[in-house]
Amino acid sequence: MSKNYVTGFARIGEQRELKKVLEEFWAKKVPFSEVEKVASELKQRHWNYQNDAGIEYISSNDFSLYDNMLDTSIMLGAIPQRFQELKNEELYFTMARGNEFCVAMEMTKWFNTNYHYIVPELTCNDNYTLNATKIINEYKEAKALGIKTKINLIGPLTYLGLSKRVDGGDSYEFTNKIVDIYVQFLQEITKLDDEVTIQIDEPIFVKDLDVKILSLIKPTYDRLASISTNLKLIVMTYFEHSCETTKILVHTPIWGIGLDFIHGEENLNSLELISYKNKTVIAGVVDGRNIWKNNYIDTLELLDKIGSIIPNEKLLIASSCSLLHVPFTLQYEEKMDIEIKSWLSYGVEKLDELSLLSNIYFKGLESLNTKDKILFSQNIEVNKARSLSSKIHNQAVLQRVQNISKLQRDGTYEERIKLQKDILQYQDLATTTIGSFPQTSEVREARSAYKKSLISKERYEQEMKNYIDECVAFQEEIGLEVLVHGEPERNDMVEYFGEQLEGYAFSQNGWVQSYGSRCVKPPFIYGDISRPKSMTVDWITYAQSKTELIMKAMLTGPVTILNWSFVRDDKPRSEVAEQIALAINDEVNDLQNAGIKIIQVDEAAFKEGYPLRTEKIKAYEKWAVDNFRLSVSSAKKETQIHTHMCYSEFNDIIKTIEAMDADVISIETARSGNELLKIFKEVGYKQEVGPGVYDIHSPRVPSVEEIVKQIEKLLEVLPKEQLWINPDCGLKTRKWEEVKPSLKNMVQAVTIVREKLKKD
Repeated sequence: MSKNYVTGFARIGEQRELKKVLEEFWAKKVPFSEVEKVASELKQRHWNYQNDAGIEYISSNDFSLYDNMLDTSIMLGAIPQRFQELKNEELYFTMARGNEFCVAMEMTKWFNTNYHYIVPELTCNDNYTLNATKIINEYKEAKALGIKTKINLIGPLTYLGLSKRVDGGDSYEFTNKIVDIYVQFLQEITKLDDEVTIQIDEPIFVKDLDVKILSLIKPTYDRLASISTNLKLIVMTYFEHSCETTKILVHTPIWGIGLDFIHGEENLNSLELISYKNKTVIAGVVDGRNIWKNNYIDTLELLDKIGSIIPNEKLLIASSCSLLHVPFTLQYEEKMDIEIKSWLSYGVEKLDELSLLSNIYFKGLESLNTKDKILFSQNIEVNKARSLSSKIHNQAVLQRVQNISKLQRDGTYEERIKLQKDILQYQDLATTTIGSFPQTSEVREARSAYKKSLISKERYEQEMKNYIDECVAFQEEIGLEVLVHGEPERNDMVEYFGEQLEGYAFSQNGWVQSYGSRCVKPPFIYGDISRPKSMTVDWITYAQSKTELIMKAMLTGPVTILNWSFVRDDKPRSEVAEQIALAINDEVNDLQNAGIKIIQVDEAAFKEGYPLRTEKIKAYEKWAVDNFRLSVSSAKKETQIHTHMCYSEFNDIIKTIEAMDADVISIETARSGNELLKIFKEVGYKQEVGPGVYDIHSPRVPSVEEIVKQIEKLLEVLPKEQLWINPDCGLKTRKWEEVKPSLKNMVQAVTIVREKLKKD
């Protein structure tokens, strides 16, 4: 036996095959049978990759056509009322994406990752019924290939903890009803094989849980783990330590506990108790969230610490979490700097790391074949070379950081906003967008052709300018008041900036699933960060030259650039963010000196960087806020600074938002009404706010009446003088045929509301 374990695997495909076929299906270019065919091919390929690498514990049901939380809602029969007339794939995708008649379910970040899940909606009238077809079929598919899988499930307490009670109340009131369905499921699973391993993911167990939730753990897992002797139940935790819940779980009949030793080193403190209770430890020691090559020497030292308490027969070597969070394989990275590439390990390469580590740890170095001995020696050499590389260290950057003197901008908000309103002369309920417009196939083709040197720089820039001209003309035509240039030149809001910063590197095929078919290709920070020249000034000044209206410049903030990148693991994240903040600071200064009056510094990923443990939050908030303020500290009083934040429950961070001291903040509220906004009123938030009035993550076009009602809801919470009107996020992923009518309706809705307000 290999005694190694993969928590979960990526599903989008090494060439984004799932993304492509899903989007063809949604565009009605292929039937659903084609989606099923591609999905089946991907599952088989992924199982074979793991099997060929010598992985013992391989998952089924880690695959999903959109999202595993959505799959769990389908499994449980937790279908909101508005979707209950729909069936099969229409039901599934409408829950995720909405349609003309049904608003999509809410979507938010999966803990502190950039993956998004579909938030379950629960009510006291729900009648849950088991639908295990997908899970059973996948297990049988793998078994037909000669691969006996463990079955992955989202755990009942995590499912409930991440759900939304749309009728008010506490989702945990439904624990018994939900666990009943899990019991039925496990009873069905016992029929599949003589022995079946079930991985139940309970990442919520790494958070600070109150006594009420902690009290549910033992009865839940006493019940689930006692169903049959042919079931081996593993409770999997990841992203942090789970010491409090581990103390409870060891007193249940579960077979094993999965612990993340990369992001939760404190898990070492639980090992004595686990050993005493004779449970198996699935030790997450290969980082499932970052792309750096494992340092075998360090990992073997960590395993020695674990192994001094947990005997070999009770230990499995695992990825720290699902490999969903890293790119698929380095195989297609043909243009990357060879030295930098040698430092990296993507998903497929991590399989080999797990295999080699388990062979070394359990069998000893002397048992390795010649090839594996060479790989072990190369690993030691590569990690040493990386630590000494001149590519990593930039003394000029380190010196500048040491000499920072100005940490925040001049003037109070009250002083600044008075100056800004005198200069900018915008109306109450001013209309704008978040920044990006649709990335058409023509835009992508021109950018791709330029990168491949198939067209000249001059032709590429003219293509982009033509698109900017169209964006400016459209915005003027419909009556938007603060314009954006549409960002045709930007492949991604982080990658675009990373390409122009020293210390960053990029992949050709480093795609990671963000949600559904949406993939991102995060850049990675390998060394000290600096900005050789301005990054956006030429494009935005060109756009401003095409209109008399205000043109808003768009930058990505230091915390978001950090959180949406793979970050070097040899320096604290706070120090890396500080280097990025200085680069953004220089860009802000160049923009205002070029005559740009409004600059939006997006911190879309600010919230997702939050530690999962309360005791670690203050330290994060301090350096994150400090670095945002540093990034805009060059802005003059009359330069209006906007920021944008996505998917945030603001109740617990409203004081932190205030401390960021932006003049205007735009936020996502479209799927959650005005509930998120109420906290701004309750705390007496002074700055201006742009709550999203329609959901851009759904293809549906909101009507004028719908947006009027949304604005009126906002006005119940905040006065018109404090409100901006905008979509809830950027429009890059939408189509023009959705964007144009939606924005026209938004502007028309504002006109109607303004007229009503005049009459009142």
